[in-house]
Amino acid sequence: MVAATGLTTESYWAAALAGTSGISRLTRFDPDRYPARLAGEVPGFDPAAHLPSRLLPQTDRMTQLALYVAEHALADARLDVAGQPEFGVGVITASSSGGFEFGQRELGKLWSKGGAFVSAYQSFAWFYAVNTGQISIRHQARGPSGVIVTEQAGGLDAIAQARRQLRKGTGQVVTGGVDSSLCPWGWVAQLASGRISVSDDPRRAYLPFDRDAAGHVPGEGGALLILEDAGLAAARGVRPYGRILGYGSTFDPRPGSGRPPALRRAIELALADAGRAAVEIDVVFADAAAVPQLDAEEAEAISAVFGPAAVPVTAPKTMVGRLSSGAAALDVATALLAIRDGVVPPTVHVGELAANLALDLVTDRPRRMPLRTALVLARGYGGFNSALVVGAPADT
Repeated sequence: MVAATGLTTESYWAAALAGTSGISRLTRFDPDRYPARLAGEVPGFDPAAHLPSRLLPQTDRMTQLALYVAEHALADARLDVAGQPEFGVGVITASSSGGFEFGQRELGKLWSKGGAFVSAYQSFAWFYAVNTGQISIRHQARGPSGVIVTEQAGGLDAIAQARRQLRKGTGQVVTGGVDSSLCPWGWVAQLASGRISVSDDPRRAYLPFDRDAAGHVPGEGGALLILEDAGLAAARGVRPYGRILGYGSTFDPRPGSGRPPALRRAIELALADAGRAAVEIDVVFADAAAVPQLDAEEAEAISAVFGPAAVPVTAPKTMVGRLSSGAAALDVATALLAIRDGVVPPTVHVGELAANLALDLVTDRPRRMPLRTALVLARGYGGFNSALVVGAPADT
């Protein structure tokens, strides 16, 4: 895990439980010319200290962060890729806004040296796959590989695709998502969505479900997980953080169709796939768009499935920002830690809920309680909805 509150799983988790926010004014470039100036930047990351020098000119910050996180994930899982069957370890990750920094670098070359205009666009398209490719090459993981591009929902969709590969016989898959586009080109692209908060107050900028919600704060980072066949994990003597129990995905109808949003259906599909009733879910990790209409849709979907204020809901991403394709994977990793330690991290800074939102939102401080299962929700720009149910290691 890597985010604005830490370079390691332990530092991130400690900050989450303490309610410590990593959102502050952008420093990677001068944001004065832009309407939004806050972000969740990963602090103190020096790629030269973690990666071979030959990789530095070939990669941008997104891939450098992903390579760093992959190294730690494999070490945490005690997985020696070289000791596995040749095609036994795969890499399936999510990508969305990353690659802008590399593309901007190419555009700089274009304007300064008169290079071919198509090169910038080719480099951006190629970058969708570069995280997966660089991780595979560096660790010689020759199993199934792929990249899922569904914006914020991508982390859940990548994990689901990794699960499909395990069911086909792959032993382990590096999966999840890490993203970063805190550069001028990437910043402008995100501003175009109209969903970015323009507040300069870190405590009031990102307020999902709050009556003052007015957009989110972008961030960088994410999480990579080692998804493994349970039998292989037991044979290696590794105790997992948890299990992937169920998954569902849907796509919203076109605007103006008169049909309702499809997030509720994604939740129902995930519960059915997990073989769990709504009352068996202990906590929901919300997508938390902080756009009033989207917040209302998510709250309505949760209430429709679980009942009004019937299940604890949290959005710890208020401490680090929304991380594009890294967001949902970070929420999954956070949910697994919450189950492990029996504590729900808080949604910081949220005060009074918007009218008619019947949610039991965990705010201000962590909530200690027994946890066996968690539901993670993610909604990608353009209509993607995904839901993932995770459970404790002993859950079957």
